[in-house]
Amino acid sequence: MHIAEGVLSVPVLAAGAATTFVGIWIGLRRLEENRLILAAVLAATFFVGSLIHVPLGPSSVHLLLNGLAGLLLGWIAFPVLFVGLLLQAVLFQFGGLLVLGVNTCTVALPAVLCGCLLRALLARGGRTALVAGFAAGAGAVLGTALLTALALTLTDQGFLVAAKLVVAAHLPLAAVEGLVAMFAVGFLGRTRPDLLAGRMTSAGEAMPC
Repeated sequence: MHIAEGVLSVPVLAAGAATTFVGIWIGLRRLEENRLILAAVLAATFFVGSLIHVPLGPSSVHLLLNGLAGLLLGWIAFPVLFVGLLLQAVLFQFGGLLVLGVNTCTVALPAVLCGCLLRALLARGGRTALVAGFAAGAGAVLGTALLTALALTLTDQGFLVAAKLVVAAHLPLAAVEGLVAMFAVGFLGRTRPDLLAGRMTSAGEAMPC
């Protein structure tokens, strides 16, 4: 989801940039060497998936996959999603550099929250892990839509109709994202259960969310 350049007010831009800066700082501090490949794969997946988008007023609708990133990476999702959005802004002019902080915040913050809340359920495997995957995928998209609507509304009450449209348009997308994340979790459970069992540091200790 990309909010266009020149739409948001300066206070909203500043708040988004500050939140994104803190998120990236925390994510980079927790990015261990053994997580680099997974982070790169999820960044590439997010980048490609987000290229297929449908314009919707001052925003757009497209596949996000941020819930899956948050579920598997926690706070590391912030720098991962930032890189994808940065490349899209530079290469394809999706969004813009000034609004990059807000766009990253609206996509990454819900992903991290869903990951922190649902990560423990993955280790149980089976249907519980599948439910966690669906909830993370759908919840992150809904959170992104709500934060985007909030950013537009705080900028100007004239965007209230557009904000409601953004949320309504992402309801079916949330269901699709939930199913995609659920199937991804099911696939990883069969092929790479270690990725679902718990994030480990290079020292072999459990990494906090």
